[in-house]
Amino acid sequence: MRDTDEAVRAADPVLVEIVEGTLASVEKEVETAIARTARSPMIRDAHDFRAGIHDVRLRKLTGRSYSALVQPVVRDFPIGEMNPGDVFFHNDVYLSEGGIGHLPDLCVTVPVFHDGAVVAFVQAFGHHDDIGGAVPGSMPSHARSVFEEGLMVPPIKLWDRGVPNRAALTIMTRNSRMPDSLAGDLDAECSACLMGARRLGELFARYGREAVEACFDAIISKTTETFRRELLAKIPEGTHVWEDYAEHDGVDPPRLHAQRITLTVDHTATPPLVIDFTGTSPQAKGPINHAGDYADGVFLKKWLAPILRNLADTPERMAELDVNEGVVPLIGMRFPEKGTLLTPVFPAPTNARTFVILRLLGVLAGVLAKATGGRMPADQETIRYTGVYGEDASGAPYLMREVLGGGSGGRWYADGEDTIHVVPDSRNIPVEFAESRWPFRVERLGLAADSGGPGLYRGGLGYDKHIRMLRDASFMSIADRSILSCWGVNGGRAGRPFRVEIEGREMEGLVDDSPVRAGEVIRVRTTGGGGWGCPLDRPAETVAADVRDGKVSAEGARDDYGVVLYGPRDDPKVDAGATEARRAELRALLPPDERFFDRGPGFPLLSGGQPYSDVDAM
Repeated sequence: MRDTDEAVRAADPVLVEIVEGTLASVEKEVETAIARTARSPMIRDAHDFRAGIHDVRLRKLTGRSYSALVQPVVRDFPIGEMNPGDVFFHNDVYLSEGGIGHLPDLCVTVPVFHDGAVVAFVQAFGHHDDIGGAVPGSMPSHARSVFEEGLMVPPIKLWDRGVPNRAALTIMTRNSRMPDSLAGDLDAECSACLMGARRLGELFARYGREAVEACFDAIISKTTETFRRELLAKIPEGTHVWEDYAEHDGVDPPRLHAQRITLTVDHTATPPLVIDFTGTSPQAKGPINHAGDYADGVFLKKWLAPILRNLADTPERMAELDVNEGVVPLIGMRFPEKGTLLTPVFPAPTNARTFVILRLLGVLAGVLAKATGGRMPADQETIRYTGVYGEDASGAPYLMREVLGGGSGGRWYADGEDTIHVVPDSRNIPVEFAESRWPFRVERLGLAADSGGPGLYRGGLGYDKHIRMLRDASFMSIADRSILSCWGVNGGRAGRPFRVEIEGREMEGLVDDSPVRAGEVIRVRTTGGGGWGCPLDRPAETVAADVRDGKVSAEGARDDYGVVLYGPRDDPKVDAGATEARRAELRALLPPDERFFDRGPGFPLLSGGQPYSDVDAM
């Protein structure tokens, strides 16, 4: 294969645009096919799945979203022995090279052929309803071993030259509480990836392998140079430290489980960014571990790199920047010894590993905020799993599990977004669909007032959802930030944490089987994002508009923003004199440096009474 620089120079710029557009189109077509033909609500309706396209050098070419890795497949099945119509499958966390985080994420990989040789791969992976294990949904919150979490499948050939491996499919469906949904989802994913492989084969047939691969090199090289020139150049050289915490692991009592990043920036070095995870806490007894230290951390590099896009000149430019394999040469990673949250030792449980990999997004944002004077969003926690399971009126078992989003952090130029999801295109389950399928009623689905962190730019709001059960059932939850809050930046305040109540009984964030009686109401409030900038600087009329829109209460306006209102809630007026006096009163209570990171009232409860650590000052 030719030298990359030579290939980039040889690439026709018009053809590069055609190839780049075709890759994006094929990726979208694969995802659309899966969404239209899958069976489970988690895949079909919540869209908790992703597709990706990789070249024969295992480089990710598409950048709209993250995806798993092809490395574990080619490790166990040499490329030269693959055949048209082959479909490979795996979900084994410890044999996935870091690309799979927990067992419900099932991954399908299909090789693309041209002139009898493998030239690329189409891949899809998603979160499926159930793959066995101790509890429905395969995410036991109190697991102490991966063996409690479900069926582990190392890379296998699920289809051989177009013929499905019925024995393997039978074993997998037999281990699932939802066998029909699992079988239907796998059929949808295999068929969609095979279709995507045919589409890519047509691209190679039209333009030839050499020309298309030169375009692949150009696409990846463009990302490398764009990130280096437009984003990394905005980070001053030096070393900065930031850490954040998961608050519980399902086994031990709540405590701080630290994830620490020491970021070193040297624009003359290769790579210019080095992320050192030394200082991350020992692996947990419970399932919050993430096996990230495989394949030189290549999955984590692509997972974390989207945070860098916040350094773009404008939000519009940020939206244009894709994350493909081109980010990998720019980031070096140093992992601590085996036995930490990021370097767990088999068979440590991992089903709630979102507590770690989502927190790492915030840790990188925090350390970049320190490095750039706060030009990063405040914290967010926009994923958690909640649901109920039991038997319906016919006696058949059911599982309703929903991935509810939350508010994103306030930014240096705008408020955070309300009720978003960290997984692109994912969504909550429509009320009409839920009520027609499962034995409950959704009595409220709206925004949780005051949940967003106060700031010059307010944090986005979380959900406020009330579910009335029509039959006895069990409630489940896999959620963090039920004690700790999403922190604010540059004097912005923390958002409100996740909270679930069942008829006044407050639930923990990690719950497997809390009983819910018919007629009882489950009240869920998801997290609000942290605020950005001092809330006393937010224009009083903007606060009044928030109150009118139901996003901030009149009490919140007075206590958090120092804005005193009068008149009806649907048309409040600002009392200018009282507001000036109230803001002066609140300013006298501010810390000497308003640029600290506010972690919220839950932090002292888990940190021995210390409100802030030595890394909280910017």
